[in-house]
Amino acid sequence: MSQNNNYIAIPSLLKVEKDALSKIGTYLKDSGFQKVVIFFGNGLIDMFGTTVMQSLKDANIEVLEYSELDTVRLEDITSLAFGLPNKTQAIIGLGGGKVIDAAKYSGFLRKLPFISIPTSASSDGFSSASASLLVEGRRNSVPAEMAHSIIVDLDVIKSAPERFLYSGIGDMVSKITAIYDWQFEEANGYTKVNDFAVMIAKKAVNSFVRTPFTNIKEDLFLKELVDSLAMSGIANEIAGSSAPTSGSEHLISHALDKFLPVPQLHGIQVGVATYLMSLVHDHRWKRVNTIFTDTGFFDYVETLDLKIEDYEQAIDLAPTIKPFRHTYLHEEKYRLQAKKLLHEDDRLKQIFHL
Repeated sequence: MSQNNNYIAIPSLLKVEKDALSKIGTYLKDSGFQKVVIFFGNGLIDMFGTTVMQSLKDANIEVLEYSELDTVRLEDITSLAFGLPNKTQAIIGLGGGKVIDAAKYSGFLRKLPFISIPTSASSDGFSSASASLLVEGRRNSVPAEMAHSIIVDLDVIKSAPERFLYSGIGDMVSKITAIYDWQFEEANGYTKVNDFAVMIAKKAVNSFVRTPFTNIKEDLFLKELVDSLAMSGIANEIAGSSAPTSGSEHLISHALDKFLPVPQLHGIQVGVATYLMSLVHDHRWKRVNTIFTDTGFFDYVETLDLKIEDYEQAIDLAPTIKPFRHTYLHEEKYRLQAKKLLHEDDRLKQIFHL
């Protein structure tokens, strides 16, 4: 049972393998689906439409509607959801974060199973039960639907631009600091942690950071990244919140999103903030430094011309993002320490070209 005494939803199907797109029909037929709607990300019908449609046709699954989607406006998604055919048995979202969130929220509104087919491993959004939508022009996280099925084609993930992989690496490693912040809240009397959710989140990140690799596009590394991101979504579901996987490092990223004209990818911002907060916590910062160095995450980040003033501003804004939380950054002494470290840590000085 979850904290609000509701059942805990976990995906009925998780397939992370090569050539998974051509097997979608078989997977969905085995799950009992016969009539589906598909939302594709921008430009993805040309790239993957033929493979997906043929697989579904071979399995005698009827595609009632399909379209490309490039909106996460709440009113657009609501209109879209209630315009779906009544015969729809499942909603498939195939693409990046936007289309996954749109399909996820549509499934939530219509009480229909949502099939998550991410084309990049840039964050744990494909496995979470929340969606990032534009509400009155501002990005907000809203309750949505845990995926009924998660289907990931490793060849597709491998073909995505490397920046998406770096983003996924940053988001995955952030569970180290997120868990520490959650335990800090409990130690100071602000909340109670769910030990099972902590265990799942820890297992996910530890399994990932200990995966041997020589190249981040190796199948084993990619599968471990996707599996661990999926486990993170389960940890949140168990906890009834995002606390096991989202702490002060995410508050910094959300703050950056609020004032930067063009923010970096979510996991890139989160990754930089994770390294910073691991130093503030004085907890596992050597491990964080090692995985970000060995994967090339830090090398990539150094090419982005990040501004130290933006991160200073984001640190100050962080407590206002989630005032009901009490992470390290909700205390002034740790905000001051974080801003000091931006200027003093050798690795951060490299990132900000000081």
